[in-house]
Amino acid sequence: MSSDLTTEPLSEPSLSEVGLQGVSPFQQLKNLWKGDSGLIPIIIGLVVLVVYFQSRSSEFDSAQNLTNLAVQSSIFMLLGMAEIWLLLLGEIDLSVGVTCGLSGLVSTILTDPQYHWSWFIAMPLGVLTAMGVSGFYAFFVIKLRLPSFIVTLAGFLAVQGLLIYFVDKQGTGGSVSVQEAVLYDLVGGQFTVLATWLTIFISVGLLALMLIRGNERRIKHGLVAQPRSIMLAKIIGLVLVGLAMVWVFNSNRSNFLVLEGMPFAIPIDLAILALGTFILTKTRAGRYIYAIGGNAEAARRSGIAVNRYRLLAFLMTGFTVGVAGQIYTSRLGGISDSIDSTLTLYAVAAAVIGGTSLYGGRGKMIHAVIGGIVIATIYNGMALLSMASATQYIVTAGVLLAAVTIDQLARRGSTVLR
Repeated sequence: MSSDLTTEPLSEPSLSEVGLQGVSPFQQLKNLWKGDSGLIPIIIGLVVLVVYFQSRSSEFDSAQNLTNLAVQSSIFMLLGMAEIWLLLLGEIDLSVGVTCGLSGLVSTILTDPQYHWSWFIAMPLGVLTAMGVSGFYAFFVIKLRLPSFIVTLAGFLAVQGLLIYFVDKQGTGGSVSVQEAVLYDLVGGQFTVLATWLTIFISVGLLALMLIRGNERRIKHGLVAQPRSIMLAKIIGLVLVGLAMVWVFNSNRSNFLVLEGMPFAIPIDLAILALGTFILTKTRAGRYIYAIGGNAEAARRSGIAVNRYRLLAFLMTGFTVGVAGQIYTSRLGGISDSIDSTLTLYAVAAAVIGGTSLYGGRGKMIHAVIGGIVIATIYNGMALLSMASATQYIVTAGVLLAAVTIDQLARRGSTVLR
């Protein structure tokens, strides 16, 4: 009996260890619905949106529009991933939108012909500017114990003031245009057809390998793991998504010349997703961030240097916002003194729509990716249908509220797997 107690886990055994024996199809579907971060209902909602817009406009699924949609969703994804670092701790940054603009402005001004800075110095300085802003917030939140909501709200006003001041100081009529080809090509440039194939093929292969090895590791250590059937479904889904991306990006998107290949912004998004996911799921720092978000006092009593990892989260937010700033500036071709102040709201919405908790301790980088695609799909589809901006705001609000409601109902009473 004692031997059984030491070898059998006290919690519910892994479905991968017991296979399908003794598990009803209904229970399998229930576990899938609840267990994988609540993404299933969100993905279903995304499919419904795609089908609806395609039924209303035949241009929606064209290679040109789908590429535009991928680029449009890029900024929502990146800012959503930036927000997740703090949401995991139960914190928030209300200034990511304007900080994104300030980061891009620094790179744009420094690479202007009147300053002649090289792009490989100016663009990292733009990213470091955003990290400096986040580090400034961290001082007030961590050392002075001020609420991040108030600190970053004040930061929003201050950074927006700085943005307006530096743009107007250039004397170019309230906007600064990108003059550096490398910065412009982040969105305007693209890989060759062959490079697109190789990039997507390698990315899908690495993701599939990570899924398989991660699941095997959970089984080896007696932890709850995914059923093999679900793992197979995930891998097949990855392959199908990869093939769809190859078809979209390698199709000619122009009627006047040959325009093929994946925009440079897409692999940048994937790289930030991979980096964030790796840190959160494969490193001690990631585990500590989850622990602090779940119960900061318990984490402190267990010996975790709470403030150190809170600072790390703030700096990672700044880093991701800085990268987003380069993409944002490239897409607009410059920065104006009237930057869209709703970007922060979309960043939070992207994270929450995907399934990240506002209360800390639960979330994944993939949530911001799914949420960003949902938001971009709404705006892209409504623009094709020539709907009013008022309708776009209302529909986005409804999707956000519905996503959070469905997510909470799906998770209620379930154990979330990270």
